Amino acid sequence: MSKTPTSADDSQRNSPLGRIGRGRAAVAGVLGSATVLGVGHLIAVFIDPASSPFFVLGATMVDNTPTALKEEAIRRFGSNDKLALFISMAVVMVIGAAIAGLLERRRPIGSALLLLLGGVTVVAAVQRPTATPWFALPTLVGIVAGILVLRALVSSAAPRAGESDGLSRRRFLAGAVAAGAVAAGAAATGRWLGARLRDVVADRARFVLPAVRRAAPPIPPEADLPVPGITTLLTPNDRFYRVDTALQLPALVSDDWRLRIHGMTDRTVEFDFDELRRRPAVERVITLTCVSNEVGGELVGTARWLGYPLADLLAEAGVRPDADMLLSRSIDGFTAGTPLAAVLDGRDALLAIGMNGEALPIDHGYPARLIVPGLYGYVSATKWVVDLEVTRFDRARAYWTERGWADRAPIKIASRIDVPAAFATVPAGPVTVAGVAWAQRRGIDSVEVQVDNQPWQPATLAAEYSVDTWRQWTWEWSATPGTHTLRVRATDRTGEQQAEQRTPPFPDGSTGWHNRVITVR
Repeated sequence: MSKTPTSADDSQRNSPLGRIGRGRAAVAGVLGSATVLGVGHLIAVFIDPASSPFFVLGATMVDNTPTALKEEAIRRFGSNDKLALFISMAVVMVIGAAIAGLLERRRPIGSALLLLLGGVTVVAAVQRPTATPWFALPTLVGIVAGILVLRALVSSAAPRAGESDGLSRRRFLAGAVAAGAVAAGAAATGRWLGARLRDVVADRARFVLPAVRRAAPPIPPEADLPVPGITTLLTPNDRFYRVDTALQLPALVSDDWRLRIHGMTDRTVEFDFDELRRRPAVERVITLTCVSNEVGGELVGTARWLGYPLADLLAEAGVRPDADMLLSRSIDGFTAGTPLAAVLDGRDALLAIGMNGEALPIDHGYPARLIVPGLYGYVSATKWVVDLEVTRFDRARAYWTERGWADRAPIKIASRIDVPAAFATVPAGPVTVAGVAWAQRRGIDSVEVQVDNQPWQPATLAAEYSVDTWRQWTWEWSATPGTHTLRVRATDRTGEQQAEQRTPPFPDGSTGWHNRVITVR
């Protein structure tokens, strides 16, 4: 039975707003939402960049995304995972904004939807780790501006009595251009002001590294083999992997940086760069590994780090004997829990300020970060570090351990084939197979290579630089025509052999033999 139209239905259908085209309504919604983000971003400059509604939403998504989805994003996109997140967020926001505009055609439901989403964002903003009550202001101001723009555009698009559709279209177009300029201009102004108020790029360019009192041993030629395609012993800064939770790089300048050490200590101490520069700086070559690294993955790198021994800094505070965790905190609120024994057992745990002969790159923690050899980065390599709390594992939890990752995370033995490349075609005859293997704090004792299901063959190891770095290896293969599978496995100096069975990174690092399929002609 069909529904009989009521007079209310007729009035809605025949009202000027009800005759707005869907395209114009959707554009109005998108521009209204863009105004929320642009104006909010501008206001956030004067409070804290992290209070920008766009970054609040992004950071909240990162914090609440299931572990499996996070791992899939890192596996697929690696260091570009944040770009993928931004693109995904933009697509979702455009669709949601268009829906809000369509809902606004007949009643102010779109405005109510923006108000609801704004309220959710305000709640998320004030719950950020470094938030103050002022974190709510950028979203609140942005929502007011966005609703005004949405309603003004929808109103301008509605034909008036006796007016042609062409005239209303031109009026809407003029309003849309003005609204777009406001949104884009606010965002651009916020970005420009932020760069001027806290120009961390210029600060880093002026930063002078201290003289090295204890230099790292030079790298001998036999530790860095001239094999085309093999991973070099040192990873250039612009190729070093980046995995962290920061959607925007913290703008922390060196004059504002402080490191506070407190908790289960005899006293609270604080360091700034003036104080650090009076201490002897040390240089060490150390390999870092991300726990999200898949078998054969590239989320691992080696650099020459310059900094100050963490054990010496902790000694200034006086560590109590019953403490067993060092909870480090970034300026953006990220936390990592490091086994205290790994900092105090004599290994080269550093507060690092330099990387490969220059100040830390901003995306690698400028002006200071932690480096603790032998542990996956999520428990040992806090970037933009400003706070160290000496505590216990039964009293405190860190960012990733709250999400199910292991408390203590020693790096597992691993090896990788670099050459030939995956699915490469090579000529029959002598073929060099080469790659790297690592087992930080234990060292690599041997590497073996297998072709198809034939017996394992010993590879030739490059000289070992230290137990805290990866080690190159090569093997000469007499390749025969056909399609072959190459496998590699390593054994560390304790006698432990790399596990064959593949396991995913969660919760304490991946395992398994790396393999490559090669065609020989």
